[in-house]
Amino acid sequence: MPEGDTIFRAAARLRPVLEGERVVRWEATLPALAREREGRVVTEIEARGKNLLFAFDDGLWLHSHLLMNGRWDTYAPDQRWRLPRTRMSVAIHTARGVAVGFDLPVARFVRRPEHARQVATLGPDLLSDAPLAHVLPRLRACAELPLGAALMRQHVVAGIGNVYKSEVLYVERVDPFAKVASFDDATLLRVLERARQLLARNVGRGPRVTRRGEGGRHWVYGRSGDPCFTCGDPVRMRRQGDDGRSTYFCSTCQRTSV
Repeated sequence: MPEGDTIFRAAARLRPVLEGERVVRWEATLPALAREREGRVVTEIEARGKNLLFAFDDGLWLHSHLLMNGRWDTYAPDQRWRLPRTRMSVAIHTARGVAVGFDLPVARFVRRPEHARQVATLGPDLLSDAPLAHVLPRLRACAELPLGAALMRQHVVAGIGNVYKSEVLYVERVDPFAKVASFDDATLLRVLERARQLLARNVGRGPRVTRRGEGGRHWVYGRSGDPCFTCGDPVRMRRQGDDGRSTYFCSTCQRTSV
């Protein structure tokens, strides 16, 4: 699933094509998007956590969530699309180009962003200026959850996915499987600050990088069985949470008991 930096980058790509522009053609294959939009102006594009929001001058918003497989591409007006039209969910044409949503699993019109359930329940977005202290009560409400699982709950804090969960907890030498209740506020704030730093570092162009140096762009993510860059012991992977998401870790550096 795309993480907060991916959505932030998608919004940045879409703005030059759509923001402030009038829709000259609207194509939609999803029944929920079968609404006349030609002639409307896209006034704003916003990234909130893993959600993309498009505001129109008549007060409607298009809300999309990419889940695992959705994506937004941009093209020049006459450019050939990289994916077949059969995968198109919506195409928004302006004088500047075309924005195409492919394989969108969640896409709907709402009167306000908060009318979309995924937005209404969001916790503070790490790529916003929300104070990190606002996240602490939400984490404390997950006292009995492992910290790695709690950080993935978007109603607790928005933007962290599998990559950042694993990388941040490794960099801060924190056990992903220890309960939230076992950590003091200073440790939790340190983890959140590191997550914010790594997300912000990756909002520009280029591949996502959480580590610089020979051997790879990530400390532990995707490296199960490979030697830890710090201690040399094998990196491990364990499924975590109700949905069995993968957590990568070094049991030596992070002092885990698993």
